[in-house]
Amino acid sequence: MYSIIVVPPACARPADQIRIATGERLAFGRGEKAHGLTIAHEGVPRIAGEITAHRNFWLLNNHSEDQTYVVENPEGAGEHIKVAPGRMDAPVPFEFARVVLPAAGDLLTFDVWAPRHTFRSVTRHEVPGALTTPAFTLDRTRRYFAVLAALCEPRLRGEPHAPLPAVEQLVERLAPVWPTVNRSTVYWNIDYLALKLRLRPSPDTAQPSQRLSGKKESLVSLALRFDLVHEDDLVVLAAPMSKAQV
Repeated sequence: MYSIIVVPPACARPADQIRIATGERLAFGRGEKAHGLTIAHEGVPRIAGEITAHRNFWLLNNHSEDQTYVVENPEGAGEHIKVAPGRMDAPVPFEFARVVLPAAGDLLTFDVWAPRHTFRSVTRHEVPGALTTPAFTLDRTRRYFAVLAALCEPRLRGEPHAPLPAVEQLVERLAPVWPTVNRSTVYWNIDYLALKLRLRPSPDTAQPSQRLSGKKESLVSLALRFDLVHEDDLVVLAAPMSKAQV
């Protein structure tokens, strides 16, 4: 049974997808000797690399002499790994992945799916002793979470390098669900989030605007890195919120 699905560039039909089973290999490149996935671009090596299926993940070989490949997690809001030239058997853990090949000024991509990911229950089953203290405690019904969701929204929408919204943009985005929002309340909630998530301002940012920018970047980076905000959480930007400030 196949475990990995490779989706070629501009793939329009399921029949054009390439399925490989555990232990099987798929080479990719611009030349016919690739014997697998042909990427017709003069900036792609004849044999650019190779994919090996391994149950619920896959391995990537980079056969380029001088070009790093990037494997992105389209669902990870910027999460990625880099595979250096000559690297062999680099493990890729993403269930959905996008391989990015720099090619003579272009960025070419193809997708790789690993649909056989499995998970065990994380429910506590009568284990004696004190409960583990949560790493982060966020109440999704509070206004501070809506502010955090609005901060993260551009990158959760599939633009991992999108600039963070300015305070004025946050006010505009939150107004439909929070009619009394203003610059001061947004500032207050950003400060509250930084305190709640134990973020420290950078000592080398002297200007207030720089401190705010650094604080926003730190909040978004932490939230996305540890999955504190998911795309599904953006529903708070379209639903009435609690009257409570925090």
